[in-house]
Amino acid sequence: MLKQAYLIVAALMILSTAVQAQASDTRSLTLEEARTIVNAAEQRANQDGWTVAIAIVDSGGHLLSFSRLPGTQIASIDVAIQKAVTSVYYKRPTKAFQDGIAGGNMALLSLPHFSAFEGGVPIVVDGEVIGAIGVSGVTPAQDGIIAAAGAEALDR
Repeated sequence: MLKQAYLIVAALMILSTAVQAQASDTRSLTLEEARTIVNAAEQRANQDGWTVAIAIVDSGGHLLSFSRLPGTQIASIDVAIQKAVTSVYYKRPTKAFQDGIAGGNMALLSLPHFSAFEGGVPIVVDGEVIGAIGVSGVTPAQDGIIAAAGAEALDR
């Protein structure tokens, strides 16, 4: 019985070390980077006078930064966040889901943490998704333009 306890403790120690090593190798989106992305998205929106909500989430889908330009409808807040969450969870732009549904793939509507409107874009650095941006307030295509401008703001 004592031997089994030692084996369990040893296995847990090895597992803990492996998890710590893996966690330290994972790149995280910083608050400074999130603010850079928001600023770039705001600048793009302001070019055309578009009023939008802009949400930045980390790789776990947690809100890291947010902006709502004056005059943006209240509903766009939650929509922007959901677009960002969808994009980071599924590691693709939300336009892919919009196109899939337009093409008849209604099964997509049953996915959790899901938005089927363009305007969510993953933030990719060195081939790794480290977060996402979601934009809402104008048309889906315009939201997508703003989100792309934000996502491209980081030096890669």
